[in-house]
Amino acid sequence: MRRPFAVLAAALLVGAFAVPASAADGDDGFTIKDPRITESSGLAASRQHPGIYWTHNDSDDGAYLYAVDSATGETVATVTLTGVGTPRDVEAISVGPDNELWVGDIGDNLGGTWPHVWIYRLPEPKELRDRTVRATQYVVQYQGGARDAESLVVHPKTGRVYIADKKEEGGQLFEGPAELSASGTNVFKPVARIDNLQATDATLSPDGRKLVVRSYFGAFAYDWNSGDIKKTGRLSVPFLGQGESVTYTADGGRLMYGAEGAESSVEPEDAPDSGGSSGSDSSSGEGSSAAGDGGSGGGDGNVRTGALAVAAVLAALFGVSRLRRRSR
Repeated sequence: MRRPFAVLAAALLVGAFAVPASAADGDDGFTIKDPRITESSGLAASRQHPGIYWTHNDSDDGAYLYAVDSATGETVATVTLTGVGTPRDVEAISVGPDNELWVGDIGDNLGGTWPHVWIYRLPEPKELRDRTVRATQYVVQYQGGARDAESLVVHPKTGRVYIADKKEEGGQLFEGPAELSASGTNVFKPVARIDNLQATDATLSPDGRKLVVRSYFGAFAYDWNSGDIKKTGRLSVPFLGQGESVTYTADGGRLMYGAEGAESSVEPEDAPDSGGSSGSDSSSGEGSSAAGDGGSGGGDGNVRTGALAVAAVLAALFGVSRLRRRSR
């Protein structure tokens, strides 16, 4: 009986200490290794290709998107956009319905002087390899005048496009027309305030019910509420330097935060209402570090729980073994 007992014990130990599925999908974080990506300014989790994150450089790079494999940090596809002219200041990327990629060429480092900005839409490639894809370009203006912005989200159910402007004293969330026009100017209108946050990126949960807006060192969570957003609290944000990007994972369980710089890191935190330790906290300050209460806590808890379970089972099996030997 010793051999089957040892085999069973080994199997239990393997199961208890196995890497969670999220780690296998790269949701435990990764480093962007592509030397071409030095100003990662937007991030979007692919729903069509598990574990793949789309990103792009800030300005002066060209019309390129990069598909990064979170399991390795390597770029597995470079997409060159055509039909869009020369990008000016690409700041955001989002995945919309039907696996379409939306790119926000919406930055205005001159403080809001451009008469218009652009949004690009293209189908996400079904096969990940270097290729050229023709995109649709939309001209955007804001009601109330030009402004700087770095945050664009597309509602995963309705496909409607929203932009959050970037103001140190707090900005606004702008809503685009129900359907954008490729032949005319699309006027985005303010629908909600975003207070006390200099927004550098934003993301909607896969079910469209939660909005997260981040700044360089902090983030806020909101109930979407059909666009009439309601703030629910501050979020812990890992310190990565110049924080520029955030996206929900494809399953909505975590938030992935990124930053600019060569070989920049992308780090996870539990999403609001995910049951993890780093969800909304209305009393926590902006810029709180993820160290000590980040997304790794859930994984450690799983390991401890598994170890306790294994110990209990082994103790029971050991007792049964002793009883069987005594009865012989």
